Amino acid sequence: MVRPVSRRLFALALIGAGLWGNAAGAVGLPSTPAKPVTDTYFGQVVTDPYRWLEDWSDPVVKRWSADQNAYSRVYLDAVPQHAAIKARLTALIAATPTRYSGVRAAGGHLFARLTDPRLQQPQIVMIDDSMATAPSRDLPVRVVIDPNKIDPRGLTAVDWFVPSPDGRLVAASLSTGGSENGSVHVFDAATGAEVGDVIPRVQYPTGGGDLAWSADGKGFWYTRYPGEERPEADRHFFMQVYWHPLGGDPRNDSYVLGHDFPRIAEVELDNREGTGPLVISVANGDGGEFEHFLLPASAGPTGTPARVTRFADKVVAVTPGPDGALYLISRLNAPAGRLLRLAPGDTDLAHAKLLVPEGKAALLSDRGSRSLAVTDNRLYLRRIEGGPISVAMVAPATGQPLGPLPLPPVSANHELVPLAGGRVLYDVTTYLRAPLYAVYDERRQSMDETKLTASGGLDFGDAEVVRDAAISADGTQVPVTLIIPKGARKGGKAPALLTGYGGFGISLTPGQLAAEQRLWLDAGGIYAIANLRGGAEFGEAWHDAGRLTNKQHVFDDFAAVARLLVQRGYTDADHLALIGGSNGGLLMGATLTQHPELARAVVGNVGLYDMVRTELDPNGAFNITEYGTVTDPAQFRAIYAYSPYHHVTDGTRYPAVLLTTGENDGRVNPMHSRKMVARLQAADPAGLPILLRTTANAGHGHGSSLAERVALSTDIYGFLFDQLAMTLPPAAK
Repeated sequence: MVRPVSRRLFALALIGAGLWGNAAGAVGLPSTPAKPVTDTYFGQVVTDPYRWLEDWSDPVVKRWSADQNAYSRVYLDAVPQHAAIKARLTALIAATPTRYSGVRAAGGHLFARLTDPRLQQPQIVMIDDSMATAPSRDLPVRVVIDPNKIDPRGLTAVDWFVPSPDGRLVAASLSTGGSENGSVHVFDAATGAEVGDVIPRVQYPTGGGDLAWSADGKGFWYTRYPGEERPEADRHFFMQVYWHPLGGDPRNDSYVLGHDFPRIAEVELDNREGTGPLVISVANGDGGEFEHFLLPASAGPTGTPARVTRFADKVVAVTPGPDGALYLISRLNAPAGRLLRLAPGDTDLAHAKLLVPEGKAALLSDRGSRSLAVTDNRLYLRRIEGGPISVAMVAPATGQPLGPLPLPPVSANHELVPLAGGRVLYDVTTYLRAPLYAVYDERRQSMDETKLTASGGLDFGDAEVVRDAAISADGTQVPVTLIIPKGARKGGKAPALLTGYGGFGISLTPGQLAAEQRLWLDAGGIYAIANLRGGAEFGEAWHDAGRLTNKQHVFDDFAAVARLLVQRGYTDADHLALIGGSNGGLLMGATLTQHPELARAVVGNVGLYDMVRTELDPNGAFNITEYGTVTDPAQFRAIYAYSPYHHVTDGTRYPAVLLTTGENDGRVNPMHSRKMVARLQAADPAGLPILLRTTANAGHGHGSSLAERVALSTDIYGFLFDQLAMTLPPAAK
């Protein structure tokens, strides 16, 4: 059995690295003086000992961060299996099949993001629609955008892309260093050559960004953030919609809509089939409130859009049909959602006809993807119940049920792409196999797998999927999925890795396990995914039960699932590790401060920990509709009650902790990780390792290069293997 890096060996390594004794009472820790600042909220005095670590412009803070990186490297590089884990991960990733995602149809072609495990960044490719289902063995693919050639360093990424309706051009947002600070570039689909002017300030992590082509392909609408017309503090807010004619000077582009949008508006544009009407969806921050506008083709590209819904209407998605009718998912007095229809040309919500009433399974309205698909004869509705997703077919005009789309058990669907000839392309994701793409033919009522399906790659045939449920503190049943090696016995000491998210209405649905999970299973580990409140696994009521003043339910749910793994005889506290990122990083911080006895090790990636000050950051302002604000007495009390940074207790024995962040993160300020690590190190200086890993050329994880992803995963799993005394078995021949 491999033993964790001992305190003595760690100290000897620190001596060799010149890092011994930098802080009194904490061998090898970089010096982190406390400089308390106090604030008072509604009579509650809040002490912040490490506010000085918030200022990234301060050279002292940068030096401290570099020292923490060096300190962490001594531990991480000393893990006996570090090199072996990196080699195995590299080999597993290389064995991952080339896969397609984000497929869009235009001009008789399919456009998709192609992820090749040999390349630093995914490419954008074009495929002839007819070839995807043709009997020939090969699938001719034309690369339209190759970030690896644009930037051989691997630091430039495609945030998103949109083909023109005729398939001749592709517009894409490009950003560097994981910043998600994107400008639009236009590429010729046939040659891959860049054409036209670059349009800046279209995409940023706060509100995202989007683009939609006109039906004739002569221009596009796009989202724009302010420039010099607003002060610096407002330039990642106040998103508006502009029109750009191809060949025109972007400085002369026409304003279309947005002067009255909220400061924290997040805008999505939908005209994917190029049918003419443009749907403009406006989110009021991240809490799930939306309003919608429609710009009919008859109004011209710079006409005035008509309002269809307001925030109070609780319509969360609007999709245009091929005949111009609008299909709306409403949660007004229906938290699981119901489907409405507005006749072509009608924008008065009062005239909407109920097509599908609320049911037990919730209608999905995922942001950033199509909530439903409409053809001439079918309407496809995605439904979720506890995690797995199903797709129901109904008649577009009447809502008459037409049966389910073929999907295997415990699976999910994320993409629905109408094709010509009464066909729909859709993906199928499960835990144990690579994503499948199939075409459903409405006339033949048949499903055929396409050559977009990933083949070969990682084999999870030696694992099984088990669905279970834990009972949370208030009696709520919380679903959990376990991926277990076949034949594994319940000995109570198997290494187990539990993850969760629980926020923003984001559901954890079945999807293929990655190289990291293959590595974990190879070492005898169990992998578990908790479906916590705050997501939308059971609709908006499930989301509401884990947001604002109800946020503590999320942490209670996660603790209940952790205890379930022990109660079921899978593992114990010495062999349990927890991992989560972003809002899931907050989950890690709250769990380790509220229940330090639950697990041996905790990994928090790009997480939030000082919840009292999170809304002061640009993206934090967008999160107020999810977390609440400290300017409201009730919401402040709820936030302060769980804020991890403020509930670290001196003298507590905490689990081993690894927090990771990226310098270019525009979604979660890296200061959260800096302050949390400093507070934990001060509270438990002689305990298990508490480490901070900061990456210079990365942000929230989006757009990170392959090399950085491998390096990060190596450090994370080296840390976990070391703390749980796991042994990596020899690679199979």
